[in-house]
Amino acid sequence: MSDDKVKEVRKETKKEKKERKKEKKLKKEEKADKEVNEDTNDSEEDDEEVSKEEQEQIEIDLNAGVPLSKKQQRLLKKGKLNLQRLAAKNPAPKPILTKEEEEAEAKKLKKSPFGVWVGNLSFDTSKEDIVRFIMGKTNDFISINESNEDDDKVKVENIDITRINLPKKGTKIKGFAYLDLPSQKHVNTVVSLSESILNGRKLLIKNSNSFEGRPEKDQNDTASLSKNPPSRILFVGNLSFDTTQDLLEEHFRHCGDIVKIRMATFEDSGKCKGFAFIDFKDESGPTTALKSKLAKKLINRPLRLEYGEDRSKRVPGQRKRQAEEGFEDQIEDSAPRTIAKERSSEPDHQYSQPPKKRVFREPNPQNNKRMKSSVALATAQRASAAIVPSSGKKTTFD
Repeated sequence: MSDDKVKEVRKETKKEKKERKKEKKLKKEEKADKEVNEDTNDSEEDDEEVSKEEQEQIEIDLNAGVPLSKKQQRLLKKGKLNLQRLAAKNPAPKPILTKEEEEAEAKKLKKSPFGVWVGNLSFDTSKEDIVRFIMGKTNDFISINESNEDDDKVKVENIDITRINLPKKGTKIKGFAYLDLPSQKHVNTVVSLSESILNGRKLLIKNSNSFEGRPEKDQNDTASLSKNPPSRILFVGNLSFDTTQDLLEEHFRHCGDIVKIRMATFEDSGKCKGFAFIDFKDESGPTTALKSKLAKKLINRPLRLEYGEDRSKRVPGQRKRQAEEGFEDQIEDSAPRTIAKERSSEPDHQYSQPPKKRVFREPNPQNNKRMKSSVALATAQRASAAIVPSSGKKTTFD
């Protein structure tokens, strides 16, 4: 009975411990809730005071860029971060403009109908150099407000040049520029400055809207399209391995009537090797394919198009005749040289004596005293198979 009583006492003590722990947890939670409520009330009061007093003092810079992260700051310290590239990837937002500023910018960006093309510029020329040059040359003329209708030349000021487009290739300019001007009189004035020197070069100035003096392109000229002469066969290169004849036929169907498609394929897999020949009915098919922009790409790959060789136009024995003609030309070219050498007063030892003929002589068996290999092996001394006694000294080590 004593053991049962001890067990009951132990059970009671465990229950009491659990209840005590639960009560402690509840008390702690109540205290934490009270502290949080007090903190929130205090923070709300502080925020209200700050918002009332310091609301007018807070300023946000909308033009500022994105701040650097911790990783970017570490790379910047190590010198592995390029700020210019980062700024180009994440440009700053555009500032908010008023209506007047927006109208002024729209006028600047709007292309004027009156313009000038300036060519033969030095690669070191800048926009400021062009403006300074035009203003200096036209400084002696009368301004447009004081000029009459008969005056063709007018003074060009800095405000009159609304836009300057100076194309660049890398760090250097391409050698020409476009200028927008307000009126036709300004254009005539600037065009009159052609053949003037800027940075050691004579400028060529023309009206940007006139295309006089430029060579006209011949539509029938096929030299720029392909290196080979025109034919009815089109060579297609840089094809994908997944290309099929049906794809090629569908792709080049708009160019003309296709007679045959010869596509190079692998023997084991049957896939395309990367090139093909397309036989059209006329020469107009390959020319339209070379001019068309739609035919220059297939399965996301840029195609290499050329005129192919038309084998039907070959003449039998043409290559042999060309080779013989070339050989005869070589003989004709070499003939005057030999005649000149014969006529020269100095003796030429190379051509004075005729070359000696080689005479083939049969070998004399009597002169050949060398023994045959079979006889030499038969008469050779044989080594004995007996045990040979040792003739050296015996050495012993302690």
